[in-house]
Amino acid sequence: MARLTNVIEDTMVNSLIGEGAEFKGEFKIKGLLRIDGKFTGSIETDGKVLIGQAGEAVSDIEASVVVIGGKVKGNIYAREKVILLTTGDVKGSIITPSLIMEDGVKLEGKCTINKKLDSAAAGASVSTGATESPA
Repeated sequence: MARLTNVIEDTMVNSLIGEGAEFKGEFKIKGLLRIDGKFTGSIETDGKVLIGQAGEAVSDIEASVVVIGGKVKGNIYAREKVILLTTGDVKGSIITPSLIMEDGVKLEGKCTINKKLDSAAAGASVSTGATESPA
């Protein structure tokens, strides 16, 4: 029964920015955030962040899991993993213990894959807002 509860909690969307909507601000939430519209600001959650194919985010993102099918301009810190779908377009640095990329992804930035992440140090690296481009 506990396993079923965890599955439901992992897939429930707590917050949604729908297609056609624009939002500016700071998200500090528990659970899953899905962006199908446009968001500018910062995101911090202990759950997941999903950027849909139509979604655009100009944001630093800190979460357990980040899945990107749209556009992100900003740094990403994921405590568990980052998944870049074939339609994903990222301009920014990624720090995570696990990175999954499909064919066709556009990525301009620095990736750090570290199985032994120190959350305080990695979070501080991402929150600087500095985006590095490859040489």
